[in-house]
Amino acid sequence: MAALTPFSSLDFPGHLAAIVHLQGCPLACPYCHSPHLQPPGPGALSPRDITGFLASRRGLLDGIVFSGGEPCAQAGLADALAACRAQGYATALHSAGTYPRALARLLPLLDWIGLDWKAPLDDTTPTTGRAGLGPRFALALHAVLEAGIAHEIRTTWHPTLLPPAAMLAMAGQLARMRAGSWVIQPYWRPAHLKAPPLREAAFPPALLAQIRAILPNTALRQ
Repeated sequence: MAALTPFSSLDFPGHLAAIVHLQGCPLACPYCHSPHLQPPGPGALSPRDITGFLASRRGLLDGIVFSGGEPCAQAGLADALAACRAQGYATALHSAGTYPRALARLLPLLDWIGLDWKAPLDDTTPTTGRAGLGPRFALALHAVLEAGIAHEIRTTWHPTLLPPAAMLAMAGQLARMRAGSWVIQPYWRPAHLKAPPLREAAFPPALLAQIRAILPNTALRQ
């Protein structure tokens, strides 16, 4: 476990939560806000550090979020989630769906998941730096939808990575898989990165209208 954010009111809808950031991610997304978490490693915190922190926050927090890196790469995540639930905390996960089988096993231990919908299923390289991930992403989404768990399906957008044709393809794929909603969040440059890789851009209103014609419950998060 790499780091702990002690309080967030944004990362777990309806909950005041802490965020545990896990080390390691197999992706190389050009817009990544946490590139220091990509290399694998043990991290600086132990499970006992997290449960001890949560014990000290009873009555102040009601949820815990596991984020990345890619949390599903961690073999001990199920035990950590179970330990947090045993302390009375609601549990949430942020994942890209890169490990769909691991994700499916974790779903019974979760109250909410934020699932990144990274790219069209037939072309994952521009947004992830990795080819051939479409089947994994589709399996992950199917598992989340079948589980009936509260969730958010979201995409970080930048015009050089996801041009209109790609976004329309993604909307069609979500509609065919019977996803009920989609959140599009335009890339923003984090202040902590000295050399942000991309420039910010506004999402085209006409493209949003085209997407909503395919998937009506699509929201734009500014």
